[in-house]
Amino acid sequence: MSVRLAIVGLGNMGSSHCKLVQSIHGLELVAACDIDPDRLTKITERYDIAGFSNHKDLLKSKRCDAVLIATPHYDHTTIGIAALQAGYHVMVEKPVSVHKADAQKLIAAHTNKDQVFAAMFNQRTNPGYQLIKNMIENGELGSVRRVQWTITDWFRSQAYYDSGGWRATWAGEGGGVLLNQCPHQLDLLQWLFGMPVLLRSFCHLGKTHNIEVEDEVTTYLEYENGVTGVFITTTGEAPGINRLEIAAENGQLIYVPTDEVIRFSRNAIPVSQAIRENPGFTRPDLTERVLTVDGTGGQHRAVLENFAAAILTGSPLLAPAKEGINSVELANAMLLSGWTGKTIELPINARHYANQLKKRVKASRFEKTSSAGVVEDMSESF
Repeated sequence: MSVRLAIVGLGNMGSSHCKLVQSIHGLELVAACDIDPDRLTKITERYDIAGFSNHKDLLKSKRCDAVLIATPHYDHTTIGIAALQAGYHVMVEKPVSVHKADAQKLIAAHTNKDQVFAAMFNQRTNPGYQLIKNMIENGELGSVRRVQWTITDWFRSQAYYDSGGWRATWAGEGGGVLLNQCPHQLDLLQWLFGMPVLLRSFCHLGKTHNIEVEDEVTTYLEYENGVTGVFITTTGEAPGINRLEIAAENGQLIYVPTDEVIRFSRNAIPVSQAIRENPGFTRPDLTERVLTVDGTGGQHRAVLENFAAAILTGSPLLAPAKEGINSVELANAMLLSGWTGKTIELPINARHYANQLKKRVKASRFEKTSSAGVVEDMSESF
């Protein structure tokens, strides 16, 4: 038995998913949807599936059991709501929505708990992050004191941004590196450490590219339990690095995925005890541990396999879509702080952020047209 899947949006990710689904047990690609007739024909002929130029016609056709939404960002909300209301299982690409108010609407549309509603947060399958999560939850690290994530290996050239008029615009994507590349790390940040209670962010718009949105961000975070953090990202640095550093009671953990190891410098005694008891400059003795990380995990394949298993057998989801609101809110709060030059308390006021974004959408150089085949009124997203 297989889940009949339709993919809406046949850009880079949608086309990749079409190819990947061919080798995934439990999924059968039966239909695709895109406004671009050449792109649609290419996919439908290659895989011998039904094609639709409008997502509404696809949903009315009842050709599928589940829908994977891989359109530009704003359409995730409108098409996701339509698919859920029509009774389909839904997988939505990241981010689940552009802003918190839309994410709330999308999540609220999931009223039938028999429908599986998942998000494509494939980095959760990385065994390194899974191991770190286990180390935090089982107490091996002790209480976390500070987090620093430098994720600057998202290099993109100007040609990348010029490849689509919707890219790197407020009206097309709703943001830049925070809404396009970093939803993965923002999801992992909240998955591992929870949500902060305030942050102060410096967002540079078009610093290294000719774009209207942010391509460099530095953010300071504070958590209710006293944990502090720094999050740094850009698409304008090379070679860049992906480096997660955790300072905790029991030592320091550093993970650079390309090194394929987690380095844990474990204190002989907790740092708080050393502060109270050790003389002068004497640090705790250390034991160096190097934990091998075997590969990057199943990534998109594993998430899609899990999606099929959740539908067919009730397996727990790796990435429930309702959790996607947290990474959206983090991105929104960082942008709001950058726009206003102020420290932002979380949770943010969803309506206030939507109104601030709407002003920038009105001034955007991009006129929004849905890749799913419907010209949308931008006001529906606010």
